[in-house]
Amino acid sequence: MTTCSVPNGNEIIRISSGIPGLDPMIEGGFPFPAVIMVAGTAGVGKTTFALKYLSEGARRGEQGLYFTTLSEPTQWMLRYASQFKFIDPEMFGDKIIYSDLGAMIRDIEPADLLNIMEEKIAEVMPQRIVIDPISVIGSMMRGNYRAFLFDMANRLKNWNATTVVTGEVLPGEMYPSDLGYAVDGIILLLMAEEEGARRKYIEVLKMRGTDHMTGKQSIDINRNDGIVVLKSRF
Repeated sequence: MTTCSVPNGNEIIRISSGIPGLDPMIEGGFPFPAVIMVAGTAGVGKTTFALKYLSEGARRGEQGLYFTTLSEPTQWMLRYASQFKFIDPEMFGDKIIYSDLGAMIRDIEPADLLNIMEEKIAEVMPQRIVIDPISVIGSMMRGNYRAFLFDMANRLKNWNATTVVTGEVLPGEMYPSDLGYAVDGIILLLMAEEEGARRKYIEVLKMRGTDHMTGKQSIDINRNDGIVVLKSRF
């Protein structure tokens, strides 16, 4: 973690994203604590982003907590994640705790789900949290989803952690608007067809307390580093 001064004299603690080339775009890393949304369509690298974020924390000796909403066993997730060289399967169950929320979403009240999440956070005491993807909860939860998101974001900010929440983007929208107003940062992962090829980009749309770079930046996804901001290679 690092600190940086802001004009009023206060210091903001920052935590590395783990994404090569992203930290220089956001004054050294994500604010700590904070809630950051990573949004995009299917296949743009949201889960890869989340795994690299947690893996970077584990490498630095920080505790991570991965909430999945897909009812996917750890071994299934690791089967695909282990293609990346930055993934060490031994981190899971130790420096990265995997918690499945998927099985309970249909049959639980929003407040009860939040309480279960907080109980797990209190047990693990992580510095880094991932919720991947948040969109599944919205499609399955009974009750007021928007109120759930507002309460979730506020509760997460009370813990000494920075949370990355991934959100699936629907056609015609930039990011899931139900959560956008409540988070501290919004990062877009984009895909565009150009000259017959599909190219991927990252854009920092919002980052509170940060003089962040604006505009789309090209990215690559590879097995060594996961997501890389291409300008960082030069």
